[in-house]
Amino acid sequence: MQFFIDTAEIAVLRELVPTGMVDGVTTNPTLIAKSGRKMSEVIAEICALVPGSVSAEVVGADAEVMIKEGEYLAAIAPNVTVKVPLTWEGLKATRALSDKGLTTNVTLCFSAAQALLAAKAGATYVSPFVGRLDDHGADGIDLLSDIRAIYDQFGYDTKILAASVRNAAHVRAAAIAGADCATIPPATFKDLIKHPLTDKGLEAFMSDWAKTGQSIL
Repeated sequence: MQFFIDTAEIAVLRELVPTGMVDGVTTNPTLIAKSGRKMSEVIAEICALVPGSVSAEVVGADAEVMIKEGEYLAAIAPNVTVKVPLTWEGLKATRALSDKGLTTNVTLCFSAAQALLAAKAGATYVSPFVGRLDDHGADGIDLLSDIRAIYDQFGYDTKILAASVRNAAHVRAAAIAGADCATIPPATFKDLIKHPLTDKGLEAFMSDWAKTGQSIL
């Protein structure tokens, strides 16, 4: 399973990328706005830090504008993935961009039917929003399982990118459900390594080692 970090903060990525566990990055207009910087500059800097997919989102309302924006964003760096909303106009843009050989991420997916449309439009990734579905009384993980079954049944290559992931339990469940990737907030990414028994065990090991009076080096 690939791990993407959902952020536009360069300092955060400089901290996390050296772990060797970061496969890509996702951004959106809200994250870019928080950075207070020009979008093209932020995306270029992120792409230089992360060799994998970096999602940059279009903001146009109609397909023609989305296509132009997508082409502009894709020209920033070879690892840019053009992020497009799951609307009819967005799907038309996805089809056109995909036909041009560009990588696409169809976002704001909340149903299996929507995910099927995204795959038929040629999307490279589809982003089902797990946490937001949970917030509204639905089961976001069940949606991932449904999409996995549909894609496997018909042989679609579109990758399932679990989004709106809120905690380590979501990551675990998404992996079991068959998601190809998950985009994770930085804090949640750091939480994946935490377990009280790991801390307790390490403390015991270090205490016992200290009693030997030895040094490995």
